[in-house]
Amino acid sequence: MNRFVVRSVMRGLINGRSYCSCSSIGNGQVYRSAIVGRSLELSGQRNGVAFGGFEWRRMMSSSPASVEKATSEKEDKTENSVMEETKGKEVMAASYWGISRSKITREDGTDWPWNCFMPWETYKADLSIDLNKHHKPKNFTDKFAYRTVKLLRVPTDIFFQRRYGCRAMMLETVAAVPGMVGGMLLHLKSLRKFQQSGGWIKALLEEAENERMHLMTMVELVKPKWYERLLVLTVQGVFFNAFFVLYMLSPKLAHRIVGYLEEEAIHSYTEYLKDIDSGAIENVPAPAIAIDYWRLPKDATLKDVITVIRADEAHHRDVNHFASVRYSFSGKGIERGACSPWLSLRLILDRVESV
Repeated sequence: MNRFVVRSVMRGLINGRSYCSCSSIGNGQVYRSAIVGRSLELSGQRNGVAFGGFEWRRMMSSSPASVEKATSEKEDKTENSVMEETKGKEVMAASYWGISRSKITREDGTDWPWNCFMPWETYKADLSIDLNKHHKPKNFTDKFAYRTVKLLRVPTDIFFQRRYGCRAMMLETVAAVPGMVGGMLLHLKSLRKFQQSGGWIKALLEEAENERMHLMTMVELVKPKWYERLLVLTVQGVFFNAFFVLYMLSPKLAHRIVGYLEEEAIHSYTEYLKDIDSGAIENVPAPAIAIDYWRLPKDATLKDVITVIRADEAHHRDVNHFASVRYSFSGKGIERGACSPWLSLRLILDRVESV
């Protein structure tokens, strides 16, 4: 009997609707009273829900059926009106929420062409930052991080040699991982402990986004080959999981490693600029995405792009070295700057004499 009841209930669930009469329980026995199936339709229904049963579609909704019906009718009317209005006109790109965004223009009145970032997320890079700043290893953790980064540089130099465009494209796919991993783990920690993040979640996620924009720019300049794409998948898969475990074990060590990685990035971009100045690499016009993202002049070149990217890497270097030394998950918030995504942490860095 129990098998019959279980099979009937499962069959009803699979079919999408089940109706069960009340099973009487008495003296430890279950009486034979189960009727399940799609063929049985109860006459009385209210708001689309059958009495004594349920519909999976209805259960998954958080609003009343009458409201859902009215909403769906309203959406149909809205869609029809929108289609009539936009007929013969250029349809604007929809946002993640399924709502057409308002028209966004540049300062000169032309349409904003990018969906990956908005005008209020652009900024002018701070080129006055010290590019030669170096954190000298002081303890075992620092020395381990420093030697690890130097060891990782060996296969990179062998594979890419002086192809700095391909090197930058590859390294930016890796450089965007630490900020995302750190921001994600701190986000979960904030949820578990009901604590504020002190502004670190936003800062690390902004670092990941900034590195991603570096990659989007480099892809416009360097068209990756199939084996380079395969290498990206392999390296990112290994590095993400390794850095995830490392950040769980020691955030200080993780940030120190990223700080030294950024120092190597500064060195690589400096060599990139030397090859541009010497004529070994053509100083081509800057991609349009870079001009809008860093607010560069219209006649900006590749040299200008590499210069601002190198400045960004210097800011990442200082932020991660500072995080390794003074990082604390406190309740004090850090206001985000309006002009630069790094203004918030740079205000803190200004108070630190040496990182």
